[in-house]
Amino acid sequence: MSKEATLQVRMDSELKEQVELLYKQLGTSFAEAVRIFARQSVEDQGMPFSMHLSAAGRKRTLGIANGKYKIPDNIDENNDEIAEMFGVK
Repeated sequence: MSKEATLQVRMDSELKEQVELLYKQLGTSFAEAVRIFARQSVEDQGMPFSMHLSAAGRKRTLGIANGKYKIPDNIDENNDEIAEMFGVK
């Protein structure tokens, strides 16, 4: 596939440096990652990941418990309770 079009994106320079380093460590480039994103979007006919609103300010819930159990802020303080929830105690 020939590369005939150019895409320009404005972003924070620190974010750009971080993402370029990340993709370099993964053995590719940020530009190639954008091309992969585009190809996968066409393949999936949508975003290649799920999008959702952040639950900021709310406690996280365990999906397997359908929200029945809350994940505490400091999980290590609650190991006994968690073990009991999952029947491993």
